[in-house]
Amino acid sequence: MQLTRSIFGFGSDARWLMALRAPLRRVRRRSRTMSILAVIAALTIAVTLLPIAYLAVRALGSGSEGLAYALSPRTLAVVGNSIALAAAVAISAALVGVPFAWLTTRTTLPLRRFWLVAGSLPMVIPSYIGAMIFIAAFGPRGLAADLLAPLGVEKLPPIYGFVGAWLSITLFTYPFVALPVRAALLNTDPAQEEAARSLGLRRRAVFWQVTLPQLRPALAAGMLLSALYALSDFGAVALMRFDAFTRVIYTQYTSSFDRERAAVLALMLVAVTVAILALERRISRRGSGNYRAGTGCARRSAPIRLGVWAIPALLFCGLLVGVGVALPVGLLLSWLLRGAVAGAELSPVVAPTLNSLSASLLSALASALLAIPPAYLALRSRSRFRQWLGSAAYLGNALPGLVVALAFVFFASNLLPSLYQTMPILILGYCTRFLPLSIGATRSALTQINPRLEDAGRGLGLRRWQVILRITAPLARAGITSGAALVFLSAMKELPTTLLLAPTGFETLPADIWTATSEARFAQIAAPALLLVLVSALSLMVMLWQERQTADRL
Repeated sequence: MQLTRSIFGFGSDARWLMALRAPLRRVRRRSRTMSILAVIAALTIAVTLLPIAYLAVRALGSGSEGLAYALSPRTLAVVGNSIALAAAVAISAALVGVPFAWLTTRTTLPLRRFWLVAGSLPMVIPSYIGAMIFIAAFGPRGLAADLLAPLGVEKLPPIYGFVGAWLSITLFTYPFVALPVRAALLNTDPAQEEAARSLGLRRRAVFWQVTLPQLRPALAAGMLLSALYALSDFGAVALMRFDAFTRVIYTQYTSSFDRERAAVLALMLVAVTVAILALERRISRRGSGNYRAGTGCARRSAPIRLGVWAIPALLFCGLLVGVGVALPVGLLLSWLLRGAVAGAELSPVVAPTLNSLSASLLSALASALLAIPPAYLALRSRSRFRQWLGSAAYLGNALPGLVVALAFVFFASNLLPSLYQTMPILILGYCTRFLPLSIGATRSALTQINPRLEDAGRGLGLRRWQVILRITAPLARAGITSGAALVFLSAMKELPTTLLLAPTGFETLPADIWTATSEARFAQIAAPALLLVLVSALSLMVMLWQERQTADRL
């Protein structure tokens, strides 16, 4: 025994136990912090999965008839339509969003700050307003048909169906890809691209082999949000008369009054969402981080001179802004002026605006806080269950707002009647629908933080929760803020959840717009719609300003 002690350098007072105590204490603290984060994430996921539990109860009540309905040719056609629409929107949003982000970040594009702000504005326009504008402009009897009538064009091809839904949703979702990709471009290390150039690679090869792999997590998150938006959108597919999941579910709920069949369709929608989440996770895993590998001073990449390519770049950005912003705003202004000239009575908008602002702001703050635990666990935890918690919250965003609202109405009226039609239940519905937006932005920001910085904080004696608060959260602040802004924008224009969960007499801008749309009162559509776009645009500009402040510090 004495020989063993002398060999290992320990005395008889068991100093080897004291030497092991500090590492063991750090392991226990890390495990305790991760366990607390896992509990918070699990509780959050449990609440967001309440709509799925509601659907399961309804679907089980249908029995064998529900299974037969799920396997019917018409239902399988709806599944195919929805998958095709989601895939087309995700790919198109990437094809538009990545070049737009690159042009406004890495090039000498003239007025690129203007194009960034103006090109991001389509995301603040609700899909039901955008689809209505598309029909008014490019429909068989729309504005374009009137302009082409002197040239002998009597009627344009119909815009309804898959093409109309695909174009309208893509136009208003490509910023979901452009903004996270732009943030990733601002934070990537230019030294890696410069090293590739010094090894003889051309600029195009550098983009495909060095830059694009670093953008994979942000690109996958943006495409995921675009696909989920396409799956859960109701306004565009309803107005375009395209039989996707949401339109058929709405028909089953309202026209056929068959909630069991609607629940079967919604569960199939959840299954499609799980498959998309698995695909996104597999893609993101191949590029788990794009943080700076070196220890030198952070700096920005030198802008690329476009030269003669500036003209096509300006045409590209001008087309996006013209169709996505100028056309909707111009038509809304014309409707407003026509109504004012005709003496149409305009509904008050002050109270609906304040109500929409308060509910959206509270939902954005709650989502930003709730998104941190699952996003952190998905990237930093070694447990598969904890990583799964980071992806499970995306299921809520795939469900139509109508289904989410009906689920919370069911649970609130039966279990917590005191919360029925109150502000907390409305905020809970918003968080269930839009929490994935905040999680996606937060995860994208966390992938840009070198884990060695957190390890250094741990080595200096900080506890895990102190590392998160003092190192991780400040470095991910831009992504967290961007996620909160996305939730705010989405909650501002959310319609079904607001109609069913809002307190009695709680008027909002989307509710006023939908009421005026159902009664074809275009002058009363224009005023709240323009105000909704203006308020959302201001919040978007604040988000982009903070992104610029963060980029200027590099």
